[in-house]
Amino acid sequence: MKTIVPLLQHIPLFQELAEDDLFGIAPLFAEKKVNKGTILFVEGDVGEELYLIQSGVVKIYRVDEAKEITLALFRDGDFFGEMSLLSSGMTRSATAETLASSTFYVLNRTSFTSFLEKSPKLCLKLLEMTMQRLRHANDQIFDLTFLGVRSRIIKTMIRLSEQHGIMTPTGLLIDVKLTHQQLANLVGTVRESVTKVLQEMLDDELIYIDKKLITLRNIEAIKAEIR
Repeated sequence: MKTIVPLLQHIPLFQELAEDDLFGIAPLFAEKKVNKGTILFVEGDVGEELYLIQSGVVKIYRVDEAKEITLALFRDGDFFGEMSLLSSGMTRSATAETLASSTFYVLNRTSFTSFLEKSPKLCLKLLEMTMQRLRHANDQIFDLTFLGVRSRIIKTMIRLSEQHGIMTPTGLLIDVKLTHQQLANLVGTVRESVTKVLQEMLDDELIYIDKKLITLRNIEAIKAEIR
């Protein structure tokens, strides 16, 4: 699977590997194409696979008392499901669903473990990336505990711009289409609160919205809104 090597070179988990190692691990991946709205796995399932996204958008979420809480959004070049590679029999801690038609490269734990034994550099990188995501989860818990709804909404948009931002003549575009409800699920609030805050920011000319795409027009002024 030679075509996957350029993708691996741009994914933080694999980009420090030598080219020979990349060509060695590439054939272990299997291509998987799915439609929008496909459930890839459900919280509680036994996890045995890592997913790399060639194209598409994936929502990672949990449901608490019938309320959906979105933990992360992943798109082209991202990976998820890495915790399943660390220990046999681990269950999924959340559900993964596609928000668009998507193409993945899927790596099975058994194949990965055999390769990992020959690559301590990859083992250390996997641990590093896992710790970064744990730190991000701790930040989310802090925000939910200590920040008001408006600050959480603004901070979430800033985080999305750091992960999926594209600089344009009008500002920093968050290159993921989001409904008000989807943004509310990311923040842990209700849709009405998101609608109110976004309208206030539109009135203050801090953001621009077109076809569910949000552009941050003045990033420094927006950061100053967090309190």
